[in-house]
Amino acid sequence: MSTELRTLYPEIEPYDSGMLDVGDGHTIYWERVGTPGAKPAVFLHGGPGGGCNESHRRVFDPAKYDAVLFDQRGCGRSTPHANLDANTTWHLVEDIERLREKFGIDQWLVFGGSWGSTLALAYAQTHPECVSEMVLRGIYTLTQAELDWYYQFGVSEMHPEKWQHFIAPIPEAERDNMMLAYHKRLTGSDDAEKLACAKAWSQWEGGTSTLLPNPDMVEDFGGDQFALAFARIENHFFINAGWLEPNQLQRDVHKLHGIPAVIVHGRFDMPCPLKNAWNLANAWPDAELHIIEAAGHAMSEPGILDQLIRATDRFAG
Repeated sequence: MSTELRTLYPEIEPYDSGMLDVGDGHTIYWERVGTPGAKPAVFLHGGPGGGCNESHRRVFDPAKYDAVLFDQRGCGRSTPHANLDANTTWHLVEDIERLREKFGIDQWLVFGGSWGSTLALAYAQTHPECVSEMVLRGIYTLTQAELDWYYQFGVSEMHPEKWQHFIAPIPEAERDNMMLAYHKRLTGSDDAEKLACAKAWSQWEGGTSTLLPNPDMVEDFGGDQFALAFARIENHFFINAGWLEPNQLQRDVHKLHGIPAVIVHGRFDMPCPLKNAWNLANAWPDAELHIIEAAGHAMSEPGILDQLIRATDRFAG
């Protein structure tokens, strides 16, 4: 095996794109990238509320894949922007199925990182017959322990200066439940407070997602449009524990048996503790876990990206 780190495929434009009315007042943006009729794949972005970007198209060999990317409800180019109505994990699972059926795909590779890994697991456990392989990064199983670690006590000890910025918009008396305090403001009627809180919420994640500081990522996460959708949708999902039963995704891992998978996880992933990827891989005989030593959470971490590209190349056949 080459020791040179793999990087993204060259920039590419979609060969087709459009909007799909999924009901409940939501319309989602979708695009297809690569070679029509080649190996089907679907890319599930993070957040929830993060939307797709140009780099997400480039984890697939365009000569060997026909990849579907889409912006989940309320974010990216989907409409209405930052909307929380009829926006749950199970609505998104059915949106994935609508896309699969729309394009006449029998089975596809499912690629998801961070929240995208959560959604990928929920989808694959609901529709295992539709999944050929899985490539997952930064496993997040949306348990209370994971939420507490990131939004209450844990990462706060590793990044105290960023934590100070995160708690600043919240009065001291409400800081014993940061998710709830943010929820009140992100769904409130004060637009200025809503935007300030959205930026603080989003930049907490942007600032703790890479091993080494990445000011560009922090700035991107602080953009008004991005931050509003990201913070509102993410908080909405997390305060409802993703509409999952406690430990559901780990509990139901047996439903994935027979589906080959590659799991890539950074040793120093702050948002998503490595233990959950370890537990998932140990319960899933078909999954191969790659722990990347000098890496945090982001797909852009060189060691993480290298293993993701190797995985999509391998599954392309």
